[in-house]
Amino acid sequence: MKHKVAVLVENNPGVLAKVSNLFSRRGYNIDSLVVSDTEDKTISRMTIVVDGDEKTIEQVTKQLHKLVDVIKVNDLTNDDTVCRQLLLVRVAADRETRGEIIQLMDIFRARIIDIGRRSLIIEATGDESKIEAILKSLQPFGIQEIVKTGISAMVRSPKDK
Repeated sequence: MKHKVAVLVENNPGVLAKVSNLFSRRGYNIDSLVVSDTEDKTISRMTIVVDGDEKTIEQVTKQLHKLVDVIKVNDLTNDDTVCRQLLLVRVAADRETRGEIIQLMDIFRARIIDIGRRSLIIEATGDESKIEAILKSLQPFGIQEIVKTGISAMVRSPKDK
């Protein structure tokens, strides 16, 4: 099972290396890792997606807490979260296929951000299933290059009753 773990860390050089080394030493593979600023410039937020069972995540969480620069660790897996990725994809497009690709990307609310003579670069954001659906729909046209960010996740605010 994929687990999403949010880690608040001191914004210091070398923190990312310490965190990734912890995973490497334990033999855990990081599926996705996003590091970003927070509202406090002295703190960074890492969103880490790791595949493993509950015991693995419990072990990872305990080990993360031992790192000096780590402030807080939250397993977001069972929380109600908003998750997004950014996709940039270059797809082959000639005069005959360009219009069809543009119409298809309108359905996904994706944007054409660059038009070349033989290709288009498309930008899209969404959850993992949307990103995968976009890629699957573009496959017949000829995907030339894919760049994806990792998953960013934020816990939803409680609903007022």
